[in-house]
Amino acid sequence: MAEPAAAGVSSLPREVREQLAELELELSEGDITQKGYEKKRAKLLAPYVPQTQGVDPALQKESRTQMPLPSATPASAASASSSSSKFHRARSGGARDERYRSDIHTEAVQAALAKHKEQKMALPMPTKRRSTFVQSPADACTPPDTSSASEDEGSLRRQAALSAALHQSLQNAESWINRSIQGSSTSSSASSTLSHGEGKGTSGSLADVFANARIENFSVPPDVTATTSSSSARPAAIDLPPSGIVKGMHKGSNRSSLMDTADGVPVSSRVSTKIQQLLNTLKRPKRPPLKEFFVDDFEEIVEVPQPDPNQPKPEGRQMTPVKGEPLGVVCNWPPALEAALQRWGTTQAKCPCLTALDVTGKPVYTLTYGKLWSRSLKLAYTLLNKLGTKNEPVLKPGDRVALIYPNNDPVMFMVAFYGCLLAEVIPVPIEDAGGQQIGFLLGSCGIALALTTEVCLKGLPKTQNGEIVQFKGWPRLKWVVTDSKYLSKSPKDWQPNISAAGTEPAYIEYKTSKEGSVMGVTVSRIAMLSHCQALSQACNYSEGETIVNVLDFKKDAGLWHGILTNVMNKLHTISVPYSVMKTCPLSWVQRVYAHKAKVALVKCRDLHWAMMAHRDQRDVSLSSLRMLIVTDGANPWSVSSCDAFLSLFQSHGLKPEAICPCATSPEAMTIAIRRPGVPGAPLPGRAILSMNGLSFGVIRVNTEDKNSALTVQDVGHVMPGGMMCIVKPDGAPQLCKTDEIGEICVSSRAGGMMYYGLTGVTKNTFEVIPVNSAGSPVGDVPFVRSGLLGFVGPGSLVFVVGKMDGLLTVSGRRHNADDIVATGLAVESIKTVYRGRIAVFSVSIFYDERIVVVAEQRPDASEEDSFQWMSRVLQAIDSIHQVGVYCLALVPANTLPKTPLGGIHISQTKQHFLEGSLHPCNILMCPHTCVTNLPKPRQKQPGVGPASVMVGNLVAGKRIAQASGRDLGQIEDNDLVKKHQFLTEVLQWRAQTTPDHPLFLLLNAKGTTVCTATCLQLHKKAERIASVLCDKGHLNAGDNVVLLYPPGIELITAFYGCLYAGCIPVTVRPPHAQSLTATLPTVRMIVEVSKAACILTTQTLMRLLKSREAAAAVDVKTWPTIIDTDDLPRKRLSQIYKPPTPEMLAYLDFSVSTTGMLTGVKMSHAAVSGLCRAIKLQCELYSSRQIAICLDPYCGLGFVLWCLCSVYSGHQSILIPPMELESNLFLWLSTVSQYKIRDTFCSYSVMELCTKGLGNQVEMLKARGINLSCVRTCVVVAEERPRVSLTHSFSKLFKDIGLSSRAVSTTFGSRVNVAICLQGTSGPDPTTVYVDLKSLRHDRVRLVERGAPQSLLLSESGKILPGVKVVIVNPETKGPLGDSHLGEIWVNSPHTASGYYTIYDNETLQADHFNTRLSFGDAAQTLWARTGYLGFVRRTELTAASGERHDALYVVGALDETLELRGLRYHPIDIETSVSRTHRSIAECAVFTWTNLLVVVVELCGCEQEALDLVPLVTNVVLEEHYLIVGVVVVVDPGVIPINSRGEKQRMHLRDSFLADQLDPIYVAYNM
Repeated sequence: MAEPAAAGVSSLPREVREQLAELELELSEGDITQKGYEKKRAKLLAPYVPQTQGVDPALQKESRTQMPLPSATPASAASASSSSSKFHRARSGGARDERYRSDIHTEAVQAALAKHKEQKMALPMPTKRRSTFVQSPADACTPPDTSSASEDEGSLRRQAALSAALHQSLQNAESWINRSIQGSSTSSSASSTLSHGEGKGTSGSLADVFANARIENFSVPPDVTATTSSSSARPAAIDLPPSGIVKGMHKGSNRSSLMDTADGVPVSSRVSTKIQQLLNTLKRPKRPPLKEFFVDDFEEIVEVPQPDPNQPKPEGRQMTPVKGEPLGVVCNWPPALEAALQRWGTTQAKCPCLTALDVTGKPVYTLTYGKLWSRSLKLAYTLLNKLGTKNEPVLKPGDRVALIYPNNDPVMFMVAFYGCLLAEVIPVPIEDAGGQQIGFLLGSCGIALALTTEVCLKGLPKTQNGEIVQFKGWPRLKWVVTDSKYLSKSPKDWQPNISAAGTEPAYIEYKTSKEGSVMGVTVSRIAMLSHCQALSQACNYSEGETIVNVLDFKKDAGLWHGILTNVMNKLHTISVPYSVMKTCPLSWVQRVYAHKAKVALVKCRDLHWAMMAHRDQRDVSLSSLRMLIVTDGANPWSVSSCDAFLSLFQSHGLKPEAICPCATSPEAMTIAIRRPGVPGAPLPGRAILSMNGLSFGVIRVNTEDKNSALTVQDVGHVMPGGMMCIVKPDGAPQLCKTDEIGEICVSSRAGGMMYYGLTGVTKNTFEVIPVNSAGSPVGDVPFVRSGLLGFVGPGSLVFVVGKMDGLLTVSGRRHNADDIVATGLAVESIKTVYRGRIAVFSVSIFYDERIVVVAEQRPDASEEDSFQWMSRVLQAIDSIHQVGVYCLALVPANTLPKTPLGGIHISQTKQHFLEGSLHPCNILMCPHTCVTNLPKPRQKQPGVGPASVMVGNLVAGKRIAQASGRDLGQIEDNDLVKKHQFLTEVLQWRAQTTPDHPLFLLLNAKGTTVCTATCLQLHKKAERIASVLCDKGHLNAGDNVVLLYPPGIELITAFYGCLYAGCIPVTVRPPHAQSLTATLPTVRMIVEVSKAACILTTQTLMRLLKSREAAAAVDVKTWPTIIDTDDLPRKRLSQIYKPPTPEMLAYLDFSVSTTGMLTGVKMSHAAVSGLCRAIKLQCELYSSRQIAICLDPYCGLGFVLWCLCSVYSGHQSILIPPMELESNLFLWLSTVSQYKIRDTFCSYSVMELCTKGLGNQVEMLKARGINLSCVRTCVVVAEERPRVSLTHSFSKLFKDIGLSSRAVSTTFGSRVNVAICLQGTSGPDPTTVYVDLKSLRHDRVRLVERGAPQSLLLSESGKILPGVKVVIVNPETKGPLGDSHLGEIWVNSPHTASGYYTIYDNETLQADHFNTRLSFGDAAQTLWARTGYLGFVRRTELTAASGERHDALYVVGALDETLELRGLRYHPIDIETSVSRTHRSIAECAVFTWTNLLVVVVELCGCEQEALDLVPLVTNVVLEEHYLIVGVVVVVDPGVIPINSRGEKQRMHLRDSFLADQLDPIYVAYNM
């Protein structure tokens, strides 16, 4: 470019001069490319420079992209880049990856990003705990290169330098990622404009979001942060204060401690700000809009992507196979390669064959043809004659032998290789020892012998006694050292057998498939020979030429040229090992210059290294080169490397026509190579293809959008003697049309013959007969699939656009992993990505491929930069490739699995990703944008459904789903019931008739009895308590009294004392001294809600209630009268209260539901008697019986069993407080064994404690003499779906100590009726069924076989109690349902509670829950109570006690807990079960929804590095198994998910803590 005179610069305005100086600085810092610098500089100077420049810069650019540089430009281009190089050199070599240089593509990426910049979106940045990720220090000694991201070291050639345009637009304009991410104020982010441009005020957009949120009148609970204690032990049995309101509580009493927005959501929460941002981003339209169809049938139909009618289709004619030139017949070509070695070794013994270099790159040893021949002979003789005995040789001709030689020892390798050929054994060269997949190859090849060098053998790991370690997955090997001193000289008369080359195998070259399995490609002797002949002809090799080989000499082009064709033509190879290249990247150029080499074999990587190190060496010349063979020319990005190298080295004598890209594959060997050009001839052309066309497999010259173009160079013509065709990559090998991309197939004598030992795969690859569009074969010549995708262009030039292995087929469109890597690198990756290491692969999730991008993050990259880069990469890929990225992860530098030559091992990376062992330090999942094949959400039909067709007891052809227990009336009972209506009367009667009969025994942790109560003792103590209540408390009949006691007998006496005094007892769990702030507010709330007139408690607890710590949590001055019952006056009660009618209230039962609702229900005396009677009958309880109870005695059935049943039935209850188990796990089981208990009751938490804690101690239990064969029923008391897996594992574990498999069962109760089902002693065993999860989501029940996909195992919840009737009802229409439907369980029984106890009598709720009628049908006259649980009834084949067939009731889950998503009904436990299975480090998991987003909280029990591994796994499993997209994944410490005393998760409570930002999460990922 014409520059203005230097003097002119000083006359420029000051601000322009400053901007120029800044530009210079940017260039020297490497923050801008030379081109970008020139562009910006020209723009700045334009107003001050007269318009006399010769060429329009736009034209210049055109010529540069379309055509190779005209011959005039290279010199100027070279000088330009050398001037730029001055600036770059100041920086450290590897900091900036000059390898990926494609200015064209970089500009495209910037342009794409600039487009995005206009619609700025605030993406929620993940929340991360600071300690989580300590970056591993980057390996200081990694070479300036190990970059490359694909299997071979350099698949993506281009530079990540961002040119000015992007720099400018992102620096000045507000970048796409709005800075407000960091601000915690809701307003800034909430008001950030939505994508479709409607700017709304804060309140508007927030209210928008909350409008459709299902928030129960949200009241902020007292502070609960303390429960989420950092210790991993979960606080035992803490019932957290309710987060919702008390049922029926008036709206006015909503005690809120934070300012609330529209629907009571605390504004100050950082989390809701981020969720708001997430919702904003999700409002953006998806790429393909979802189709409007959904079949509401059993099978949910997954959306099948319909082909786009406008997509480009191939229009050309069917291609005809292209032939290469005929293979010339040269008179002196040898009949076999071994014959060539013999000829040169005997006639030209002094000629050099191979030169090896030392670590510094200096020649250290030259192997002559004579030496090669004599040493190979010695080795062949040794292998055949010296390894075994004469009669039993170890090796026979045709056996396979592994060659394990280091990359820096080509001489030993070459001798070993030819030694094997002469001995007619088959060499299998492999990479360094130890890889498990390599073991698979060795095994499948039947290898028992490995050749290696002495040095290499010494370096292998050894066992104690000096033997070489058996590597994992490897067969047993015998190791043979091939150093000369160990070889025997062959006798004069011994000659190897050298026959003419035939189809017998010569060697096996290994290749790694896309899935990571290693296969051996077998090459026959004739193919090896023909390939050498074809290469000799194509490359025009002549005897005695020198070639420089930088490639791996054990496989591919390095082996073919440097070891095989070398000997055929008596060439001299200089082998430059990878280790030398790492220390001296320019070494190969120096070797070419020093040896005047005619040919050099390199990869793009080596070109880049040479360019980077070019400043070290001015005086090198490449004028001797007639061919610079670029062996990864098949990579579409190689063109930019070749151009850049030429422009720099043309001034050093490199001829443009010498650059010869070629395409190779292990199966087809060399597919095509550009022949050395003639000086002055026009250079081969380029193809500029449309990426959009490519994704549909069609060749279109790019016209519309220059951003999405791919420029590829040809790889020359088909090999001599070969034939090529292009076939469709999937399905039958149909010939492509001329403008269609397909897999290149080659037919020639020079190609692999099979995958060793894998006949099935072989046929599909090595014996392909192409077919035409009608499906009939074209000719009978078999072709070999090369694994490369491409087309044949004008003039029969071959173009390659990608590899089959890198093919990602997403929704029917094809993308190339290398192209996506290149795009990632073109986004300012310098600050973020370590050495350009990016891996791209696809994983198959939910019926489609999903793209995953993993990059190594620089140790010094900031969170901000990384997140910025990740967001930009997503946009760039989206706009250039029109495909969404499913997951983008950054891992610490140097942690991705490497291939032996430093590239990224893609298949292992993918495996780590799917196993959850990648340990990312940053992750972004975008399932919302990628997953476009979800079924359309279900629309519910309004109005009365088919259930309204009533015929007697049938609903629409099915039996009405109803069931009942035995009829109470028919059962004879002793006159106890008729005589005594009230429990108080029963106690008095027992105190008179059996005063010394022990009713209760309380055990401590040691298992010793600490307290007992006989009938008389209980009666006496109750009387004393009653008198204290009347005297001290001045209470009247009907007053409520809170009982605050630890589990024990005091609680029971206090209960009966209240009944004797006519007061209404309310049992409340005492606060936990260690976590008062968490537990005391619940106590306080119950005291207030129940309007208690007095609190009965122990002295210790009384002190606690009035303590200073308590005052911090609640107002202690407002407690009602507190009476301690520790020492009571011996004063008798004047008279015991008798209620006027049985309908009078007996006690109040308060409990916190899992949804955080505090509800109190009223239990009448009649209900108490009815309940006790039903339990007595079901369990056959009478006074000679003993039962063991390990339950919390505060509410529900636990309270009834602990306090009421013994008094009614007269049996003895052995009481075991569950908290005692924490200090002695054996307590419960040893008690059961010691007292020979037949019936025992426990909770799920107790069962889980025993299963986890004693699972590995069964032998110890046996040794202690614990035997459970006495147990007839072991009942888990629960208000949830039976946890089948837990009860099964409990039964299985303790089977060895006599527990019967039939003993364990569960109960079912709810708030409206505490005991609906209880297994009991008689009646059939509990049944189990497998139901289809997909149908359950539609509220249908479909039974499936065990092991069916998407099946769920459900167990019956015990037998329905006598006198109880249940019916299954549609919760919306209130009509009865048929057998196969899921509906709400309604119950009718004498012991149903009489209603909610509330401050404000809310009659509607009362009527709806307790006294409600079916909308139609026979049972419409009965009054039912709604349990709030979903379930179904199924008639079984078993016979009930009544003699009829038994109806089983299955509970599926609480209606309040269900999540309505996409029109379907989900049960949280099902999603949680799936999530818990995905990774060993997930201890516990809970899900809830927030503004229609699914939030998954997982507790991490592993190390914090694993936190981010869980994000993709959780997202994958929920998508695969439940067809749902996870919105937020929260990773927390163990013990954070609140669990109540019944072992149930309190999900709503967790939700509130999450929104109030009280969880202290390790990581929060917001899925886009």
